[in-house]
Amino acid sequence: MTAAGYLPFDTALGRCAVAWGERGITRVWLPEAPDRPPAGTPTDAVHEAIAGIQALLDGEPRDLRDVCVDLGDAPGFNRDVYAIAREIPPGETLTYGDIARRMGDVALGRNPCPIVVPCHRIVGAGGAMVGFSAPGGTSTKERMLRIEGALAEPPLSLF
Repeated sequence: MTAAGYLPFDTALGRCAVAWGERGITRVWLPEAPDRPPAGTPTDAVHEAIAGIQALLDGEPRDLRDVCVDLGDAPGFNRDVYAIAREIPPGETLTYGDIARRMGDVALGRNPCPIVVPCHRIVGAGGAMVGFSAPGGTSTKERMLRIEGALAEPPLSLF
């Protein structure tokens, strides 16, 4: 799938970016987006997707299920897993076991549109921060879940 455009933008997590094609968002980069100039003319839908991502990462309980994504090159199984992930509301999580019980396996490591396909809302058993391959790894995942209110802020230490 060839991207029609690329647009970097700032968020509470840092510099992110999206790529899009004729049928929707094809890729989302979380912090540390590739350093390249914008390309293409973003549609209103692309601007709305970016605004939604920025709002969500600013702490608004924004639901990004309306963002049109083009996952056409993803294997069918992966698309099925992404569809389950997209149903997880902001501020909630599922475990990998929950997904595995629904699907029989898990394939989120190649998610081309993190946050829009909210794989960060899938945690390990007992809420363990596992399995996040975006820059910053599980610390980025944890930070995103705190922003959304799925995790409480850690208590302040007196030491």
